Amino acid sequence: MPETDEPRPHDPTQEIPTGATTPLPVTEPAPSTPPAHATSTPPARATAAPRARRGPGWAGALTMAVASATVAGLLGGYTGGWLEDQDDDAGTTSVSVASGRPSGAGSSTAGSVARIADEVVPSVVTIRASGSGEQGVGSGFVLDRQGHVVTNNHVVAAAADGGRVTVQTSKGEQLDAKVVGRDASYDLAVLEVDPEGLQPVTMGRSSDVVVGDEVVAVGAPLGLSGSVTSGIVSALDRPVTAGRDDDRSYLNAIQTDAAINPGNSGGPLLDMDGRVIGVNSAIAQLPSASGGQGGSIGLGFAIPSDQVVRIADELIRTGRAVHPVIGVQLDLQYSGEGVRVLDRPEAVEASGPAAKAGIEPGDVITAFEGRPVSSPDALVVLIRSRKVGETVALTIRRGGAEKDVKMTLEASGD
Repeated sequence: MPETDEPRPHDPTQEIPTGATTPLPVTEPAPSTPPAHATSTPPARATAAPRARRGPGWAGALTMAVASATVAGLLGGYTGGWLEDQDDDAGTTSVSVASGRPSGAGSSTAGSVARIADEVVPSVVTIRASGSGEQGVGSGFVLDRQGHVVTNNHVVAAAADGGRVTVQTSKGEQLDAKVVGRDASYDLAVLEVDPEGLQPVTMGRSSDVVVGDEVVAVGAPLGLSGSVTSGIVSALDRPVTAGRDDDRSYLNAIQTDAAINPGNSGGPLLDMDGRVIGVNSAIAQLPSASGGQGGSIGLGFAIPSDQVVRIADELIRTGRAVHPVIGVQLDLQYSGEGVRVLDRPEAVEASGPAAKAGIEPGDVITAFEGRPVSSPDALVVLIRSRKVGETVALTIRRGGAEKDVKMTLEASGD
């Protein structure tokens, strides 16, 4: 990101994967610096955190070509929604959500991949989007009996301006789909198709997931519909950023070593009871000499199901998602411990959550709910993983002294 003579504000209103103190890379066009308004657009990063890239487009052959971004020694990008012809590249829903911790979590004998594949593959679809000279291919799954299908925003972004989206079922049936709502900052979208004959998934609780749990990923990597891979949850709350400034996503991700490749985006990550615990969205990649995009290296990232259920419900009811904010602008030039609020009067939004809590320009935020933060993106991820109206605690440092403050998250004005 270009250097400027003065500090650039960072806006903690969106999400980034949280797991490490800095977000991880994935695959999609390298993001640029977004506007820095504390209640609207996604913040730019103070440090090079993992960036996500959208996977390449499916053009009838198993080839991929996407611009790659090198971040902290890693390339990142979305795993699906391949885009061809690139430069370089209000209703209600009834969702079945499992209660309690899955009985098979962490147990090698509680379920089999074969059984899960048999039960869940019929609920997973392949999605094709076209428009504005671009085409995208990704995955999705049937959410409810009303015909709502969940996928990643970047999978259907090509059809955002009057394009076409089609859904192919596991039986090969082609269905026209309507985009009900999409949100770039959460990288989620909901489609609607004719529900006849469709089988909804069962949503699990990502809050019950622990590192080491066995998982299964289902989707259409490289356009190969109905592909099933397995692995474990290798980390939780991993901060990951993906996309360009106009559609940049911040993921508080579940990390898995289950093989995820371009085309898996939007497909489900399942526990060993066949319950959806995440939506596969991105992969980390090593830089390549050719600048091209490779496949899985055992670092895949999924949006937690608890967040997916909440955002999908908002998109179905209103067509848009509500973003929680604290109402500050962050100093991207700061390199010390924690994250510093810009030392300008306008950096703390008047009557915003931070102002009400007593946060002042120049304060350094060192922890969120007791968890240390060391980059603007990581703070944004943590904020975006919470709900509007939720009360959270921040630790701030001012003049060498630290104190805890509480604030109620408010909805952004975007």
